Amino acid sequence: MRKGSHTKSQMQADIVWVTKYRYEVLKGDIQKRCRDIIVQICDAEDIRILKGVVSKDHIHMHIEYPPSKSMSDIVRKLKGRSSRKLQEEFKELSKQYWGKHFWAIGYGV
Repeated sequence: MRKGSHTKSQMQADIVWVTKYRYEVLKGDIQKRCRDIIVQICDAEDIRILKGVVSKDHIHMHIEYPPSKSMSDIVRKLKGRSSRKLQEEFKELSKQYWGKHFWAIGYGV
């Protein structure tokens, strides 16, 4: 529960998004680094991760977020920043994702 000076809010969502072509690339060091990046982004954006899983080809998270944030902005930041950082740090991803698009278009909420 988040409390403001005159408000109380509890906004929660389940988010799922997948790697492009459902390639199973989120393994080992890439999986650990992806998890760390997502935790850092959520901390910076005042988003609480209630539950979360980084699977081989998708990410599933249950979050609580402030009412000042829109779901599309949250997902845009999560997907954009994690994609850029993962491709910078793991050059082997550029062989499969030569167009710089790591995540598939869209997400489920």
